[in-house]
Amino acid sequence: MVPNNLKMLLRLSAVVIMITAVTAIADYVRPPARKTLHFPWDPKPSSHPQQVHISLARENHMRVTWITSDKSSPSLVEYGTSPGEYTSKGYGDATSYSYILYSSGAIHHTVIGPLEHNTVYYYRCGGQGPELHFKTPPSEFPVTFAVAGDLGQTGWTKSTLDHIDLCEYDVHLLPGDLSYADYIQRRWDTFGELVQPLASARPWMVTQGNHEKENIPFFIDSFESYNARWKMPYEESGSTSNLYYSFEVAGAHVVMLGSYTDYDENSDQYNWLKADLSTLDRKKTPWLLALFHVPWYNSNHAHQGEGDEMMEAMEPLLYAAGVDIVFAGHVHAYERSKRVYNGKSDPCGAVHITIGDGGNKEGLANK
Repeated sequence: MVPNNLKMLLRLSAVVIMITAVTAIADYVRPPARKTLHFPWDPKPSSHPQQVHISLARENHMRVTWITSDKSSPSLVEYGTSPGEYTSKGYGDATSYSYILYSSGAIHHTVIGPLEHNTVYYYRCGGQGPELHFKTPPSEFPVTFAVAGDLGQTGWTKSTLDHIDLCEYDVHLLPGDLSYADYIQRRWDTFGELVQPLASARPWMVTQGNHEKENIPFFIDSFESYNARWKMPYEESGSTSNLYYSFEVAGAHVVMLGSYTDYDENSDQYNWLKADLSTLDRKKTPWLLALFHVPWYNSNHAHQGEGDEMMEAMEPLLYAAGVDIVFAGHVHAYERSKRVYNGKSDPCGAVHITIGDGGNKEGLANK
């Protein structure tokens, strides 16, 4: 059981809510979708770092990811705790991919550290470009998460990001459906540009949704673009796939699962999850969170029953481990359950929160 004196504040789509009762307003009218954002052509030098974002790596380390048109540009990050004074450096590697007629730039991934907790670092990528800064999460409570799924690239997306930017938070959690590129690879690039101001300043921890899938049978594997661009700490957490992993921050252990990879009892993901949960020390991490894309509990008409098979296989593992909160996306609405297990109210079950209303082009669920 979680100690009563431990509280965690969750900022969901930039709305601050405490873990208390929520009153629904029956006559609320959900607003219509907004237009897709326009990104004017903005040519930069081929070695200029673009689409910079950061993510948590192993303990006290941060992964910095960016893209350059010049594939010979070094995967170098210089950093320090004072503006313009880079006392440390880290080297990584770069990858790239091709998708029909599209060829990506060099996608650099560099892990830096060890870093101090709750500290602002100034850094630059590739030995040039603008100076950026990020803040590392705290080592203990309180810790604050921003949570928003199904972002896309519309006027509502911009509104969501602007609201999050006003918040004091430590880590962004995104339960799938990032760019809504939907096979048009240039939209991955514009999404990276859109989120850079936030994603370069706080770690973004993401998992995949259906709009990341982008497979073309016999030609292109699922999630090729997503895996190349958004590398998460799967190897550091003993996983064999970027589609599921875990990490710890302050006093929380966070499990990021894949709704679109195998999850039955004979699957690698199931066995990894079972092993990961068996190593938990709830004195060290009294909060246990899980994220995946397709919700298991959903009162909207949209996507009814799509999570049933995954729920049947994996809910017993989460229940036995005492997961406190589950976040999902996919359904473009906000919804919060009581503590529940196996379809019934259960004081030892998890609270399930659907937060798939980040602003995508398809608009809100309306039934």
